[in-house]
Amino acid sequence: MAGDASLRTPLYAWHLAQGARLVEFGGWLMPVQYSTIAAEHQAVRQHVGLFDISHMGRLAFEGPDVLAWLNRVTTNDAARLEPGQIQYSLIVAEDGGVLDDILVYRLADGAGAFGGDRTRYAVVCNASNRIRVIAQLEQHRGSLDATLRDLTFETTMIAVQGPDSLAVMSKASDASLAQLRYYHSFNSSAFGTVVTISRTGYTGEDGFELVAPREFAERAWATLLDAGRDFAIQPCGLGARDTLRLEAAMPLYCHELSENVNPYAAGLGWAVKLNKGDFVGRAALRVLKNRPGQTRVGLVLEGKRIARQGYDVKRNGQTIGAVTSGTFSPTLEKSLAMALVNPSAAIPGTRLEVDVRGHAEPAVVAALPFYKKA
Repeated sequence: MAGDASLRTPLYAWHLAQGARLVEFGGWLMPVQYSTIAAEHQAVRQHVGLFDISHMGRLAFEGPDVLAWLNRVTTNDAARLEPGQIQYSLIVAEDGGVLDDILVYRLADGAGAFGGDRTRYAVVCNASNRIRVIAQLEQHRGSLDATLRDLTFETTMIAVQGPDSLAVMSKASDASLAQLRYYHSFNSSAFGTVVTISRTGYTGEDGFELVAPREFAERAWATLLDAGRDFAIQPCGLGARDTLRLEAAMPLYCHELSENVNPYAAGLGWAVKLNKGDFVGRAALRVLKNRPGQTRVGLVLEGKRIARQGYDVKRNGQTIGAVTSGTFSPTLEKSLAMALVNPSAAIPGTRLEVDVRGHAEPAVVAALPFYKKA
């Protein structure tokens, strides 16, 4: 267990009371599992799971120049967002290395968890990168008339994921959710407070993420658990969240993404809009677009050994890359991995080997994602 310096989410006492195995993650003490990772994983794939993701950074923006500020620091084009729409984007350094991957919200009308009518944009970032993201934004604000507020410690964030997530959310709140499109959000009243609800997630399943004031965390959590009893809902930890996102080939910072990896190498060039105007890292990314270096690929191992992060990937005995994430897939019942490899070895069907503790484990390059919901 992590030390006393670790941050606690508003649901920490509940996790502790339920006997969750807690670990330090991104500076926070978080539940990695309650029962088993496989059982929690299958609950999300087959029914519905509930995740405490309050460790994620939540930033609210105000001022007439917010859009210009966001477009100066992020790679995607926030000007394309309609009210209520959400955009996946990246923050990169001047050399094009990824500092974080984020979600940019253009908030819908009405009061929500990110603030009142003055707050029109918000950003959700990774827990471990929150301080760095804020610093990067402030460094490049210049004379723009805009401000940000860090609401991470004033709010909670909960994810409801799985094929029965709509039924559970509809039962738990009066919000009309059936028409809410993927990567869209709206503000509503629920759980006795104002909330921002989005149709987003990190599992490859249909699902929702909600942001609410911190003091309503336990009430929202209990209400969702109660609403999900008829749907076999299970609380889920970071362990299942990791296996789920890996099956769906969603990159994770410090694994597929880092300051040493550019968006094109990570397969995220679609989130870079070089023609939107100048932004931090644009010049470097223009060059990297045609010479990205190693490329993110999927690997399916022939055996059941797990390819851990950092294991060498080889071709004919020569090292051509390294594993970034690996697990044994509860859904596909295969050992899966993502890796960064030389472009010549990135074609699906290419036969490679992974050095698993001195054993050359045969693997085949596979198209991503490994898993798609029906």
